[in-house]
Amino acid sequence: MSLRVAVQMDPIESIGIAGDSTFALMLTAQSRGHRLFEYSADALSYEDGRVRAYARPIAVQRVEGNHFEAGEPSIIDLGRDVDVVLMRQDPPFDIGYITATYLLERVAGDTLVVNDPRSVRDAPEKLFVLDFARFMPATLITRSIAELRGFHARHGEIVVKPLHGNGGAAVFRITRDGTNLAALAELFGEVWREPFIAQAFLPAVAQGDKRIVLVDGEVAGAINRRPGKGEFRSNLAAGGSAEITELTDGEREICAALGPQLKARGLIFVGIDVIGGHLTEINVTSPTGIVAMDRFNGTDTPGMIWDAIDSRLAARRKKIIGSRMNR
Repeated sequence: MSLRVAVQMDPIESIGIAGDSTFALMLTAQSRGHRLFEYSADALSYEDGRVRAYARPIAVQRVEGNHFEAGEPSIIDLGRDVDVVLMRQDPPFDIGYITATYLLERVAGDTLVVNDPRSVRDAPEKLFVLDFARFMPATLITRSIAELRGFHARHGEIVVKPLHGNGGAAVFRITRDGTNLAALAELFGEVWREPFIAQAFLPAVAQGDKRIVLVDGEVAGAINRRPGKGEFRSNLAAGGSAEITELTDGEREICAALGPQLKARGLIFVGIDVIGGHLTEINVTSPTGIVAMDRFNGTDTPGMIWDAIDSRLAARRKKIIGSRMNR
């Protein structure tokens, strides 16, 4: 069945097609005969109960420097004119991002939004993970320098990062001597109004930070991301490199605990981060890494995601037909 798919994303002109997960999803959608539209989050509007977007019809191709063709933009009704909305713009998870989830929540009864906008809003990466604290390293969320000093004294080396950051940006390692600890806390307090997060440093990060992808609650695969030279951050966006990996029994236990909750929340495409057996983040806003993962594993994660979307749509149609028959 051909679908009409609207993709809410960052500018398609600037994406790196070799490893971009959104682009991979678009290519697979197009190969299945789906019609694509593209728009940015600031192109959303609301009037008289309808949520609309100023969007362009778009065709994509894996040709560096010539990876898309766009038609004339027009206003589309996200509740009537499309079947699926992919919410794929990158964080920061700020008030603009949150506002977009509120608007998209108003079409979720008519159009399948992936991931579910209410669940995305309720599950910021570094806070949703607290529901699974038994798998986490020692963690502190605070704005207090005194509390941060105490946490550092208890754990020696720690990592401090913004609560709603992404891609490894502004992640700092504080060594045992605590150099610049107070200055860093003051800086975070001035730049961000929300608390920041500190975690015990995990030396196992030298062997890599594992990104595990779950599709509708089931493990799709994983890659290991090693830090670049002179770095402790392993994010690919921060210079890390990817390599093939397998899941340990402990990591499978983590996935088994998370999977049912992700599925129940409508979080179809999720990436979790595990270092040395410790769960550090649950990424639901715009997970990445599937292109590298599929290259190593010979898998088709975009295909799995679209299969899950098809299953969700079929279940919706069945429910609608059932309700009509019972009238």
